[in-house]
Amino acid sequence: MKICYYCQHVLGIGHFHRSLEICRAFDSHHQVTMIVGGPQISLDEPSVSIHQLPGLKMDAEFSMLTPCDDLPLEEVKEQRREQLLSFAREYQPDCLIVELYPFGRKNFRFELDPLLALLSEQNCSVFCSLRDILVEKKEGREKFEQRAVTTLNRFFDGLLIHADPDLVTLEKTFGKTDAITADVHYTGFISPQPRSEARDKIRKKINLDDRDRLIVASIGSGSVGLELMEATIRGFNRMVAGRKGTILQLFTGPYLAESSYQELCKNRSQQIRVERFSSHFIDWLAAADLSISMAGYNTCMNVLATGVPSLMYPFDQNREQRMRVTRIGSSGNIRLLEKDDLLPEALARTMETMLDRPRFTSSIKLDGAARTAAIIENHHRP
Repeated sequence: MKICYYCQHVLGIGHFHRSLEICRAFDSHHQVTMIVGGPQISLDEPSVSIHQLPGLKMDAEFSMLTPCDDLPLEEVKEQRREQLLSFAREYQPDCLIVELYPFGRKNFRFELDPLLALLSEQNCSVFCSLRDILVEKKEGREKFEQRAVTTLNRFFDGLLIHADPDLVTLEKTFGKTDAITADVHYTGFISPQPRSEARDKIRKKINLDDRDRLIVASIGSGSVGLELMEATIRGFNRMVAGRKGTILQLFTGPYLAESSYQELCKNRSQQIRVERFSSHFIDWLAAADLSISMAGYNTCMNVLATGVPSLMYPFDQNREQRMRVTRIGSSGNIRLLEKDDLLPEALARTMETMLDRPRFTSSIKLDGAARTAAIIENHHRP
């Protein structure tokens, strides 16, 4: 079977890595291609081919699309549309998976609607890949939801919701679920598992023994969350004053402004490490004794997969991250951080307390990638 997965990242790389995890889950006898069109991402994944469209991203104010290269926006959009349709005609996929659309990515209707119309004539099955919680619409919700349902019912065979229905369902953030006629599947959440012996290997690499403590702080892609990085450093310095055997590892994310990254790097010491990104982030959580992070989908699922005690600071521009922390918090040693909790003395005390908490085992379903692949394979089985 020839499978295409359309994933457009414009702010961060969480959607991309969740989509990649699904692509990895298909059996080797399938031919899998990811269609991507955001800022360039390096990928070492021999089982998945990449078809790169001319890049689009959000501007500095997060208000509108802008080309990744110095070209007019309308020219880039025309290039993308023609390239995407040409690829679909030549490749002739058996299945297309579209990340988020039509529940989001409306700025990409210019290329997605023509693609969906073309593939409906080619007898290609189409599925929507959707995360657990939708970002709320402050205006025009009725119009948005009706358009999403109309598009879904017209072009899509199924809706794949990457969540555990015992924890959160689509109805919580989308009001017209009763109008959906496409097949709806809850796959469970999506997370990789840490590599074998990851904890021992990483701790040995940075010279930690079983009595030492490792704190991993992260902000996902780095588009937002600088205040959490700065607060964590201040709290850590208060906590470890005169104390050895504790290391703070910061992952700032690839999209954090270079000037901000360089300022954080000035805090490097024997006990504070600063890096932009790790392609094996979940291994670091397996090695850690405490995670301090934003509450994006991927990080939350990585925390559940590794059982590391965690402090989570939700992005407050919308309800998504706060809702997620609230729902998963009962499954283990996970605590939500508010703004006042970032004050140095308060955060130092909280970090000290959480470092003494044990790891936990969650019962939340995390095998969503394998379940997604199985659903699509069963759909195509004679």
